[in-house]
Amino acid sequence: MPGPQGHGSVLKRRTGLLGRLATPLGILAAVTAAFTYVGTVDPNDPGHYPVCPLLKLTGVFCPGCGGLRSAHAFIHGDLGAAFSANAVATTGYFLFAAVWVLWLVRAWRGWPLRIGLAPAWWWGIGALLLIFTVVRNLPFGSALAP
Repeated sequence: MPGPQGHGSVLKRRTGLLGRLATPLGILAAVTAAFTYVGTVDPNDPGHYPVCPLLKLTGVFCPGCGGLRSAHAFIHGDLGAAFSANAVATTGYFLFAAVWVLWLVRAWRGWPLRIGLAPAWWWGIGALLLIFTVVRNLPFGSALAP
């Protein structure tokens, strides 16, 4: 007869591990699928993706403009073209990867992922996105335009 550490306990630990890893692995699968699609269907060829509504209506680049071209170049290993298309998005890919690895390790160990950013950080991120958006639309910031 198995004791307290018997067969049921092993199954419970495995199920617990799978349950903890399900969300980060599911997110990885979704991101991988999206990047695979963008890597396969070139956003530089017109007609595959919708045009940015802000760009279409106003002629102003939003912070996301060039993001698909950036992802396509990133997938193909052209970091220069990825940064040229959208520096913020490309930086975001690396940031996402770092946070995802942290999330996976913490889930593996059974620890929750808690990223508590103070309001000042959120305001700072918003300010950086605003500055990026304004500068990429000015003549001297044309290197940041997609």
